[in-house]
Amino acid sequence: QVQLVESGGGLVQPGGSLSLSCAGSGNILSLDVMGWYRQAPGKQRELVAVISGGGSTNYADSVKGRFTISRDNAKNTIYLQMNSLKPEDTAVYYCNVVMVRGIRHDYWGQGTQVTVSS
Repeated sequence: QVQLVESGGGLVQPGGSLSLSCAGSGNILSLDVMGWYRQAPGKQRELVAVISGGGSTNYADSVKGRFTISRDNAKNTIYLQMNSLKPEDTAVYYCNVVMVRGIRHDYWGQGTQVTVSS
């Protein structure tokens, strides 16, 4: 049973910072890609950033230079440091892990709300 638990969301003013964490449990391996996605009201879920077990990263253009994803393989935990936040970053942020065990399985956390507003 794979579980992902996010924490760290909240309300922040424009230009501020927040840090998100996602703790995974279950049969997650370091080779599994983990990442963050977000969904704003009325919009589709979109990729924010992903990271491989080896530390390779990929970011959405909209967050490059502002957000940093990192990973602790020993703890099956990923982090998202968000700086210079903008109102358009407001969304529910979801943690994801892609596990390939013959076939692909996607697992999601319950989501954490990030609101950027003055």
